Amino acid sequence: MAQQQLAFPFQGGKEVMVSFFNQNIIITPEILQKKATGLVLFKFTADERGHITKIIIYYADDALLAVPIVPALKKSTKKWIIPDHERFHDFILPFSINITDLKLSDSTATVKAVYDGFLKRKPILSSNQIPLDMATLLPPININYELKP
Repeated sequence: MAQQQLAFPFQGGKEVMVSFFNQNIIITPEILQKKATGLVLFKFTADERGHITKIIIYYADDALLAVPIVPALKKSTKKWIIPDHERFHDFILPFSINITDLKLSDSTATVKAVYDGFLKRKPILSSNQIPLDMATLLPPININYELKP
């Protein structure tokens, strides 16, 4: 019931937010080369004008995956809406980055490269508890990329 009463905190709603990030996250050549996939979890703070004041990576399957997301988050400044009675609000936004055209029937070299990337990843993890305060968990953004140009 509470979810139905709250306005979505991105100007234009959920679909606009998903579209914005899909258009503004540019997969880096390093991600393509390593065929990296995984989850990145960000916490960021927006002020009453919608400006992002800080960005924290809470978790990443590979640090490489966070690289293209940070500029997109910064570009989303002035698009966030916080509750009227607050000066700042924290949001938690998960991003899932995947390869769209990978199949088990692909060449052994491609599958091996994905597996090697998984084994050699450098995750970002918390070694202690993380206070979440009054954060809002947003729906995940799924970013898919193709290996073949």
